Amino acid sequence: MLILPAIDIRGGKCVRLTQGDFGKEKIYSNFPEEQALKWQEGGARFLHVVDLDGAREGAPTNLFAVKKILENVKIPIEVGGGIRTMDDIETYLDLGVDRVILGSAAVENPELVKEAAEEFGGENIAVGVDARDGIVAVHGWNDLGVIKAENLAMQIGDLGISTMIYTDISRDGMLGGIDAEHLADLAKKSGISLIASGGISSLEDIRKLKNFESAGIIGAVIGKALYENVLDLSEAVKVAEEENFFYDKKN
Repeated sequence: MLILPAIDIRGGKCVRLTQGDFGKEKIYSNFPEEQALKWQEGGARFLHVVDLDGAREGAPTNLFAVKKILENVKIPIEVGGGIRTMDDIETYLDLGVDRVILGSAAVENPELVKEAAEEFGGENIAVGVDARDGIVAVHGWNDLGVIKAENLAMQIGDLGISTMIYTDISRDGMLGGIDAEHLADLAKKSGISLIASGGISSLEDIRKLKNFESAGIIGAVIGKALYENVLDLSEAVKVAEEENFFYDKKN
């Protein structure tokens, strides 16, 4: 299982929000590329990058910062936030991004997701399912729709996508842990690989997720817990990548 440190970019800086609230922002670095390099040196094998401005504005806004990250690290990265057109997707892939995440577009324009998967390959396109109380949120988590997250997750596989990143907004930035059983159920029902995000804050959380690798959980995005030194990246990677692991939730 992969550990993907999160790098959220706003105004060209590396920040963290609490529960997606733009009014609750903390700046961790003025240079996202330096933070990316730190995570690479700490043992990360993949990075999760989000253009927060892009997510709210509906178009990529921090391309320069993403480019700087790509120039400074050798590990693959995935990028989401405001990607709504084929041109947006192609721009990121041409820069060297390994996987592009479509969020609002998956809700409002599923045909784009299908077309992107056909054009660029389903392994290069992921869908971000961001939910609050089980309902999908769009436009940088500012708007709640009427689509149930479970329903969207089940539709993704039909669009030719092989991976979704599921974020529980209510847990994001709260360091309160995750509901591994629910995530495993989503992965099973959707039939595609799931990367968990939101609230992961301990080695115990990682062990719980790893126990459901066979159900389709392949990774964990970790943000605040790493930035606040609640969780050590090298230890998290070690637990996530441990072979022949089985976690007994009774113990």
